[in-house]
Amino acid sequence: MTGATGATGPTEPSGVGGRRSRRPRRGGGGAAGRAVPLYIVTGGRSESGDDLDSLLLDLVTLVVARSTAPDAGHSPEHAALLRVCQHPISVAEISAHLGLPFSAVTVLLKDLRAGGLVELRHTREAQRQAAADPDIETLKALIDGLQRL
Repeated sequence: MTGATGATGPTEPSGVGGRRSRRPRRGGGGAAGRAVPLYIVTGGRSESGDDLDSLLLDLVTLVVARSTAPDAGHSPEHAALLRVCQHPISVAEISAHLGLPFSAVTVLLKDLRAGGLVELRHTREAQRQAAADPDIETLKALIDGLQRL
């Protein structure tokens, strides 16, 4: 189809005088136009369904792939995750690279961990406890300083 601008391909009306723009139609690409729903990516699960569910995964847990090839039966998302994890990378960065929410990434990581395909490097226990139980006085001083800006 040729629009008023002479471009070919699918176009959508610009809304001005019925003319067509050269903007492509929305559809593919990115999380909003995801071809596969997340419940398919995770197999309908919110947890991996094994004893590794007790494994604490947070945004700063580092992940390193032990193998570059997923086992038979793993999804394309598992393969993409392994490619991203060739060097230590945080769960938050994996989520951003793959365009998947944190919850979906944790399900996929637990699957790969159960198969021995990835290694998880957690934050130190002291750091985890400090983050879980912050010093109230330090937080108040931080808020006061930010309010003065």
